[in-house]
Amino acid sequence: MEFLVASAIGMLTAAGIYLILRQRTFPVILGLSLLSYAVNVFIFASGRLAVNAPPILNKYADVPYSDPLPQALVLTAIVISFGMTALAVMIALGAYLTARTDKIDMTDEGDAA
Repeated sequence: MEFLVASAIGMLTAAGIYLILRQRTFPVILGLSLLSYAVNVFIFASGRLAVNAPPILNKYADVPYSDPLPQALVLTAIVISFGMTALAVMIALGAYLTARTDKIDMTDEGDAA
């Protein structure tokens, strides 16, 4: 199970980096989202991958438990990344409607000779 989760984290990271290196606005936003998902899965997996284990330690029962702190951190990160993605999409949409293109161009128009 750990190999499957590690492979998923690697694929999400690779796809996110590939999309960030594109020269368009919306693939960059999707790449950032994929990277945030990869980080969330990594944090979630750091709290031990236990199947059917409660997130609460019971001192009277001798069953394994999963750590609730990474789960809370991931839940908070999901909410924050959703808000930041919505903000980035609105800024990119405004730039697209103004310039009529979503291409990221780092050169000035006056420098072309």
